[in-house]
Amino acid sequence: MDRDSPTYVLIPGAWHGGWAWRPVAERLRAAGHRAICLTLPGLDDGDDATGLGLQDAVDHVVAETERLSSGQVTLVGHSWGGYPITGAAHRLADRVSKVVYYSALVPVRGRSLVEDLPAGAPGFLPELMAASPDRVSLTPEVVQRLLMQGVAEDAQRLLAELLTSQPRGYFLDALDVPDVTTLGIRAQYILSADDRALPRPGLEYAARLGLEPVMVPGTHEALLTHPDAIAEAILHG
Repeated sequence: MDRDSPTYVLIPGAWHGGWAWRPVAERLRAAGHRAICLTLPGLDDGDDATGLGLQDAVDHVVAETERLSSGQVTLVGHSWGGYPITGAAHRLADRVSKVVYYSALVPVRGRSLVEDLPAGAPGFLPELMAASPDRVSLTPEVVQRLLMQGVAEDAQRLLAELLTSQPRGYFLDALDVPDVTTLGIRAQYILSADDRALPRPGLEYAARLGLEPVMVPGTHEALLTHPDAIAEAILHG
């Protein structure tokens, strides 16, 4: 392992845990890098999500990064993970050499995920949130239709069983920080070609950073189905 190479800190999206990044992490490690897969508060099996908000997720990313030995890190976030990596990057600016958004949401300052949903656009999140006062659960139907469409049914069912309900506050809180490019930190946007789960087009999220996305094959869950392509894009983007 090259001590001068960055450590990759991999942050999962909503309903996911660090397990979702493991196939990509193994490939990053095989290339000689250190890779850490985080599970955010409230998303480990059996976690109590009472009172959790976005700041708790940001605090966790910062604390786990600061526990690492000195050296540069690359923060990588999937989907909703774009929110906590953006907040963490601002507090870790001296440690972060790059921020990678993979099929991820790019926050707008002062606007929560719910507030950033396109007006009048059909979406599954408001309906799911209306069904639960504390935790938001993803249905197998959404997995099959939007997250992992066209993939073998056994894989769809397995993913649906692995997903954990999401603390509601994670979707309701906003960040009071600008985008990471204002910090002088390099940013990259990777987009799955068949992603149907993002509430806005991936091209629009990438444009918020002034970027063109690096395209990879697969659905929103290509980190599980196409880890070679995701790892290659992260390493050489």
